[in-house]
Amino acid sequence: MKYSKIRKLDVTNGPGIRVSLFVSGCSHNCEGCFNKDQQDFNYGDDWTEETEKYFLDLVSNPVVVGLNILGGEPLQQTMDSSLLDLLTKVNEIYPDKDIWLWTGDLFEDAIKNPKKLALIKEVDVLIDGRFEIDKRNIKLKYRGSENQRVIDVKASLASCEPVEYPI
Repeated sequence: MKYSKIRKLDVTNGPGIRVSLFVSGCSHNCEGCFNKDQQDFNYGDDWTEETEKYFLDLVSNPVVVGLNILGGEPLQQTMDSSLLDLLTKVNEIYPDKDIWLWTGDLFEDAIKNPKKLALIKEVDVLIDGRFEIDKRNIKLKYRGSENQRVIDVKASLASCEPVEYPI
């Protein structure tokens, strides 16, 4: 897996102080994407054991309430197990810290793919749907366009349909 950046103390994406990982690679090519550079699967740096240790150390900070996985497209990080391994470790080591993930995929479609479902099962909140420039709304919390949803993953998987996360 490649990644473009890590934000140590992010207060923009998700509630509270969080650590954010921006993965590289996305094939959605949404018009108006704010991370065009990160659409390239070869952009950024290789995810290494040292990078993972650094990331986990950042998450261990007591002021950090959770982490964010953005991109690029996190659900297209299935060529190797790096992202899944990271999310699994975070849930094992820091069960009190929530994980938010942004994807251009729709929840209903993504859960049909076993590799994407494995990633989703490690997540607490999923912001789904492609960014649509004609539905852009800068007043929305945690998303860029009105078609995107903020989904409670655990409740959605239990009910087999998307359940909105209260924000």
